[in-house]
Amino acid sequence: MSDFLDPSFTSLKICGVTRADDAARLIDLGVHALGINFWSQSKRYLAPDQAEPILQLCDEKIVRVGVFVNAEPELPKRLLESGLIDFAQFHGDETPEYCAHFADIRLPFIKAIGVNDKTSLERITHYRANAILLDTPAPGVYGGTGETFDWAHAESFIQSHPDIPVLLAGGITPENASNATNQVHPAALDIASGAELSPGVKDFDKIRALLNSLTPLS
Repeated sequence: MSDFLDPSFTSLKICGVTRADDAARLIDLGVHALGINFWSQSKRYLAPDQAEPILQLCDEKIVRVGVFVNAEPELPKRLLESGLIDFAQFHGDETPEYCAHFADIRLPFIKAIGVNDKTSLERITHYRANAILLDTPAPGVYGGTGETFDWAHAESFIQSHPDIPVLLAGGITPENASNATNQVHPAALDIASGAELSPGVKDFDKIRALLNSLTPLS
């Protein structure tokens, strides 16, 4: 768990976990973090009562990230304060003012940003997030598209903001994960569709290949 978002190493977050068996196998393989999607329109959605047994199984064994899209703040706040998740990930149109509610009381969160061009990154510091996730923009879909964006924008942002942990998402697969790591040097790769047999059902051959692609950052 201590490797997650360590700037000297690119860790792996597998998002869209829906099954306890898959979560247990991620732990056994040494995956650094998993994400559970609490957005009801996601193909990988779990209701909080469905997610709770999985989150309890994972306690102190893997970093648990709850993914939210334009949620009322009470749900992520409750899950963070209860210790069921370690980070909230805000993957919608949340404003800096929304995020300030969590920053002010020191509840850890990741803010996702859809990257069209370098102007997409201009207000990142306004969110006061513990980490930033850079993803392919997908209006109305909010991630999980399986499409990449121009990684040069992420590379440039990391070079100019070395103090901000960055997760790289969007179309990452075992075939391009090494290139992503070597070009961008993110703190973590965040992968959903690139590690699946079908939405919410993980492909452990792909996950092993993804883990093998990770190398310490120079």
